[in-house]
Amino acid sequence: MSARDERAALTPGTSLHDYALFRQGIEPDGRFPRRGHPLPDGHPGPKPGRSRLTWHQAEEEVAAALAPLLADPDPVRAADAVHLRVRDLVMPDRTLRAHVARLPLPDEAAARRTARRLTRTGTDTAAVSVGLALLIRLGEAEDVPVLKTLGLLRGLARAAAAALDPLDRQAAALLLLADRSRSRELTPLIDAVATGDTEAVRDALVTLARDAEVLWLARRIAEAADLDGLLRARPEDGTLFAAAGRLLHRMAGQREGRAEILDYRPALAVYEALVGHADRPAPALGHHALLLSVALDLHSGTAVLLDWRPGQREALLDALGRVLQEPVPDGGPAVRRRTEWIRRTGRQPFVRAAAGERFRIEVVVDDPADPPAVETRILVDGRPLVPLLFGKGPANAPECLLDTGGLRAGAEPHEVQLAEAYCAEGCCGALYVTIRRDGDEVVWGEWRGAVGPTPPEYRFDAAAYDAEVGRAERDRSWCWPARNTARLIKAGLRERPDLLTRWDVEPGWVGTDWREPDTVDVDFSAPPEPDPASETGTEAGQGQGQGPGPGPGPAPAPAPAASRRYFRWAVPDDGRPPEVQAAAVLERLATTDPKTLGTAPF
Repeated sequence: MSARDERAALTPGTSLHDYALFRQGIEPDGRFPRRGHPLPDGHPGPKPGRSRLTWHQAEEEVAAALAPLLADPDPVRAADAVHLRVRDLVMPDRTLRAHVARLPLPDEAAARRTARRLTRTGTDTAAVSVGLALLIRLGEAEDVPVLKTLGLLRGLARAAAAALDPLDRQAAALLLLADRSRSRELTPLIDAVATGDTEAVRDALVTLARDAEVLWLARRIAEAADLDGLLRARPEDGTLFAAAGRLLHRMAGQREGRAEILDYRPALAVYEALVGHADRPAPALGHHALLLSVALDLHSGTAVLLDWRPGQREALLDALGRVLQEPVPDGGPAVRRRTEWIRRTGRQPFVRAAAGERFRIEVVVDDPADPPAVETRILVDGRPLVPLLFGKGPANAPECLLDTGGLRAGAEPHEVQLAEAYCAEGCCGALYVTIRRDGDEVVWGEWRGAVGPTPPEYRFDAAAYDAEVGRAERDRSWCWPARNTARLIKAGLRERPDLLTRWDVEPGWVGTDWREPDTVDVDFSAPPEPDPASETGTEAGQGQGQGPGPGPGPAPAPAPAASRRYFRWAVPDDGRPPEVQAAAVLERLATTDPKTLGTAPF
């Protein structure tokens, strides 16, 4: 009998738990299923999409369906009654789980017994989802085998992993890797972890490329592989330590939202192990750049927020500083930008804050081998504010906060956006603060968009605050030549708007794209080209808005934005000082119609 025939032969009353055990048992070599095993034939599966009910209506229906859970002390009767009732609820299973998570549970022991019966005997995903939602709150070590089994089924992995997270992080991570990864890059690692082959786990880790698309799952990769245990078992394995550094650095970033390093339990131990063996691999440009990136994370990034012992983080930075005192290895012309970044940034993470310094600004540039982010890190009492209060994306670029004077404390209060969600403000929000001057203090308050409780007001000595903002505005040591040129061009266009208006052109974005960081893009737009027929009609007195008498009619309405022409003028860095290049661009705009310089449309 084929696997499919055997699957169909299961009785309709077979629990999903027993079905999952059966499916995994007939899997060749016990291979871990990508995206989960399909549900039994004829099973409706998890209800997709959005509920047509309002949140309050759904809450009432879930409470009514789960009433036996609260009223009947017998877990068998309660589970059977809940099983029948939730089957008829018309809402996605994730909505059902969300409401179960908020349900008051006066008798947690009885609720736990009911949850166990639902997860072990439930024959549809709604009933099993209720049991999983309860075990997210109430699960214990004895529930781990059932949760691991249910997580093998399509549509149940994320709920099962959420229940496993406080009980068995490695098992939870393995389920999520199999469920969430769209790439086959992780297949060797998943198979190796599932079979317990630690040598294959190590090999799968070190072969993951630094730019692998699956690295947005860096924390789950480290947890599934038991990275901390691997490092302790292989203290001489320099290649493995380099892979650990890549995972730590990716976890500390905020490209995909909240920095995962804050949820990685062995983070301190893995940092200690990495720095303790930082001099093991042979000197190489890539290794030097990786250690510098880790140092920047420890100095002013999200890693600062970990629960360090007094002096522990500073000792790690001191150790990295000693290793990175060695000359930068020569990588040749092919990696010029990376070498220049190391030389510009090399000592930044090793500069200690002055005693009593409360407010500090650090502009940090990522390794150019990655899609380079440039962020303005604001540190208060040594702690970075954006990951502390927001955690949905990195701090804004210096062009937004420093070049505009946005952080200055003027006579009037003003609001500043410090960060925007990695997706978009319209999707997941942004972090705003109002800056005002109060006597000899500068006050940050009236926060908007913070995650969690409303942040307190922060008060700073006005003289020290003004000095730090001024220093940061003047400091361009972090900046590469083309980006400096872009900044000077933008400033010149602000000071001399006639350079573009004389050509009936409006300015757009001026900056460097991460794909071509050594080229300045100058964007601008212009009205649509005149229609010759329309011009002829106007001259004959027949134009739109032209009255029968002499004199011009009303001015034509501005062209809609959608009908404008957009241009991009690409200005490659030619090696001259940024001031000279920016002046040449501005002079060119003074004498030449920019529409003849840029490509259009784009």
